[in-house]
Amino acid sequence: MLTAFIILGVLAATVGLALLVTAIRHQSEQQPRYAAMLIGGMMMTAFGIVIAGFAIAYQRTAPLDLNAGAAR
Repeated sequence: MLTAFIILGVLAATVGLALLVTAIRHQSEQQPRYAAMLIGGMMMTAFGIVIAGFAIAYQRTAPLDLNAGAAR
């Protein structure tokens, strides 16, 4: 089951990878714009992977019942 967070994560990772590829291709031009695109692309890719990963992990695990333990 796809949730909005998985879709958001995949879209963010895809856009981040597109920014990374663009920044790497123009690396020889030595402009600050492409350095910013490189940093932003890495951050957006990491954000997308983390958001999608946590959404998948949240779907796959059972709820945690903290009240099930015995009192000490």
